[in-house]
Amino acid sequence: MRHIHVIGIGTGNPEHLTIQGIRALNATDAVFALDKGETKAGLVGLRRRICDLYIEERPYRFIEAADPERDRRPADYGVAVEDWHAARAALYESLIAEHLGEGERGAFLVWGDPSLYDSTLRILERVLARGRVAFTHDVIPGITSVQALAAAHRIPLHPIGEPVRITPARRLLRDGLGAETGATVVMLDGDPRFEGLDPGLTIYWGAYLGTPDELLLAGRLGEVAEEIRRVRAEARARHGWIMDTYLLLKPAP
Repeated sequence: MRHIHVIGIGTGNPEHLTIQGIRALNATDAVFALDKGETKAGLVGLRRRICDLYIEERPYRFIEAADPERDRRPADYGVAVEDWHAARAALYESLIAEHLGEGERGAFLVWGDPSLYDSTLRILERVLARGRVAFTHDVIPGITSVQALAAAHRIPLHPIGEPVRITPARRLLRDGLGAETGATVVMLDGDPRFEGLDPGLTIYWGAYLGTPDELLLAGRLGEVAEEIRRVRAEARARHGWIMDTYLLLKPAP
């Protein structure tokens, strides 16, 4: 039976990889990586670097494939994601069937942690449900951008005894912060405008967390929002892409 390791690799620092992840890599015959185009070539490059650093015990194959295109401004978000996942499932199926022999082990190296706002596990389940290629798989956790953000700012994620909410930006715009939430981590915000948010909130923002290009800003939202937007736009223009997240804390009563 083929076996797949789904390995969380953290947010850009090769030292984020756990000992468990390193051991799994050293039992791997083929590493699969999706190429997201020239502007994000560094993401594939980091995966190659991790393999070169840590795989010592056996030869391995590094398999690259072009990531299916995704509509970034869809009229119907749910339909767009469904179509993208279906295209990825067909691609994963062909990669595994073509490049992983019976009894061999493959690996997908997932940015951050496979369980937090990543599609790899859902797509592998789709592949299994199609019934055309069989494999077992396991999941090795990684450091998330949420953890990396708090560590970079040297802060706890929440006030004492208060909950933490993690939400994509589109849900924040729709639902707001909520009356009970002590802290809110916002992810997947492609264009942070902070519209409708209390300017008295404290924000901790970070981009390229864990990498040499890491950027950090913090303060009252009303005072630093425009600076965050400016720094973010400049960084995106410079690198061609950006990964960022932020934490919002309500003012003390």
